[in-house]
Amino acid sequence: MNHYETVFILNPVLSDTQIKETVQKFDDYLVSRGAEMISKEDWGLKKLAYPIQKKKSGFYHLLEYKVAGENISSFELEFRRDDSVMRYLTVKLDKHAAAWAEKRRARNASAKK
Repeated sequence: MNHYETVFILNPVLSDTQIKETVQKFDDYLVSRGAEMISKEDWGLKKLAYPIQKKKSGFYHLLEYKVAGENISSFELEFRRDDSVMRYLTVKLDKHAAAWAEKRRARNASAKK
Protein backbone atom coordinates (compact mmCIF):
# COMPACT_ATOMS: atom_id res chain seq x y z
CA MET A 1 0.00 0.00 0.00
CA ASN A 2 1.26 3.43 -0.95
CA HIS A 3 0.91 6.64 1.06
CA TYR A 4 -1.10 9.37 -0.73
CA GLU A 5 -2.35 12.86 -0.05
CA THR A 6 -5.22 14.47 -1.95
CA VAL A 7 -6.16 18.14 -1.76
CA PHE A 8 -9.40 19.22 -3.39
CA ILE A 9 -11.31 22.48 -3.70
CA LEU A 10 -15.10 22.52 -3.43
CA ASN A 11 -17.43 25.11 -4.90
CA PRO A 12 -17.94 28.04 -2.47
CA VAL A 13 -21.72 28.17 -2.99
CA LEU A 14 -22.28 24.79 -1.28
CA SER A 15 -23.95 24.63 2.11
CA ASP A 16 -22.19 23.11 5.13
CA THR A 17 -24.34 19.99 4.80
CA GLN A 18 -23.46 19.56 1.13
CA ILE A 19 -19.75 19.99 1.89
CA LYS A 20 -19.85 17.38 4.66
CA GLU A 21 -21.74 14.95 2.41
CA THR A 22 -19.25 15.41 -0.42
CA VAL A 23 -16.21 14.91 1.81
CA GLN A 24 -17.87 11.88 3.42
CA LYS A 25 -18.61 10.44 -0.04
CA PHE A 26 -14.92 10.55 -1.00
CA ASP A 27 -13.90 9.18 2.39
CA ASP A 28 -16.38 6.28 2.07
CA TYR A 29 -15.18 5.59 -1.46
CA LEU A 30 -11.59 5.17 -0.26
CA VAL A 31 -12.55 3.02 2.72
CA SER A 32 -14.66 0.77 0.46
CA ARG A 33 -11.51 0.20 -1.64
CA GLY A 34 -9.53 -0.91 1.42
CA ALA A 35 -7.83 2.39 2.18
CA GLU A 36 -6.47 3.22 5.61
CA MET A 37 -7.43 6.82 6.41
CA ILE A 38 -4.63 8.63 8.21
CA SER A 39 -5.86 12.20 8.35
CA LYS A 40 -8.67 14.47 7.17
CA GLU A 41 -8.33 18.23 7.35
CA ASP A 42 -10.78 20.99 6.55
CA TRP A 43 -8.79 24.09 5.62
CA GLY A 44 -11.91 26.20 5.19
CA LEU A 45 -12.85 28.88 2.68
CA LYS A 46 -9.78 30.39 1.01
CA LYS A 47 -9.24 32.90 -1.74
CA LEU A 48 -7.99 31.36 -4.99
CA ALA A 49 -4.86 32.61 -6.76
CA TYR A 50 -6.89 32.90 -9.97
CA PRO A 51 -10.59 32.43 -10.80
CA ILE A 52 -11.79 28.88 -11.41
CA GLN A 53 -15.22 28.51 -13.03
CA LYS A 54 -15.72 32.24 -12.39
CA LYS A 55 -15.32 31.68 -8.63
CA LYS A 56 -12.72 33.57 -6.58
CA SER A 57 -12.77 31.33 -3.49
CA GLY A 58 -13.29 27.70 -2.54
CA PHE A 59 -13.44 25.25 0.36
CA TYR A 60 -10.15 23.37 0.69
CA HIS A 61 -9.95 19.82 2.06
CA LEU A 62 -7.06 17.41 2.54
CA LEU A 63 -7.25 13.62 2.75
CA GLU A 64 -4.19 11.57 3.72
CA TYR A 65 -4.47 7.81 3.30
CA LYS A 66 -2.77 4.54 2.37
CA VAL A 67 -4.22 2.53 -0.49
CA ALA A 68 -3.10 0.27 -3.33
CA GLY A 69 -1.94 2.27 -6.36
CA GLU A 70 -4.47 0.79 -8.79
CA ASN A 71 -7.32 2.51 -6.89
CA ILE A 72 -6.08 6.06 -7.53
CA SER A 73 -7.28 6.38 -11.14
CA SER A 74 -10.83 5.35 -10.21
CA PHE A 75 -10.72 7.69 -7.19
CA GLU A 76 -9.73 10.62 -9.40
CA LEU A 77 -12.50 9.69 -11.81
CA GLU A 78 -14.96 10.29 -8.93
CA PHE A 79 -13.55 13.83 -8.57
CA ARG A 80 -14.05 14.48 -12.30
CA ARG A 81 -17.66 13.23 -12.10
CA ASP A 82 -18.59 15.47 -9.16
CA ASP A 83 -19.67 18.97 -10.22
CA SER A 84 -19.01 20.42 -6.76
CA VAL A 85 -15.25 19.73 -7.08
CA MET A 86 -13.45 22.60 -8.82
CA ARG A 87 -9.88 21.20 -8.62
CA TYR A 88 -8.04 18.27 -7.07
CA LEU A 89 -4.47 17.03 -6.77
CA THR A 90 -3.29 13.61 -5.60
CA VAL A 91 0.34 13.15 -4.62
CA LYS A 92 2.16 9.94 -3.69
CA LEU A 93 4.25 10.63 -0.59
CA ASP A 94 7.74 9.20 -0.17
CA LYS A 95 9.16 8.46 3.28
CA HIS A 96 10.44 12.01 3.74
CA ALA A 97 7.14 13.64 2.76
CA ALA A 98 5.23 11.21 5.00
CA ALA A 99 7.49 12.14 7.93
CA TRP A 100 6.95 15.83 7.22
CA ALA A 101 3.16 15.30 7.07
CA GLU A 102 3.29 13.56 10.45
CA LYS A 103 5.21 16.49 11.95
CA ARG A 104 2.68 18.92 10.44
CA ARG A 105 -0.22 16.96 12.00
CA ALA A 106 1.53 16.95 15.39
CA ARG A 107 2.21 20.68 15.15
CA ASN A 108 -1.44 21.38 14.24
CA ALA A 109 -2.68 19.19 17.09
CA SER A 110 -0.49 20.99 19.63
CA ALA A 111 -1.59 24.39 18.27
CA LYS A 112 -5.27 23.48 18.83
CA LYS A 113 -4.69 22.64 22.50
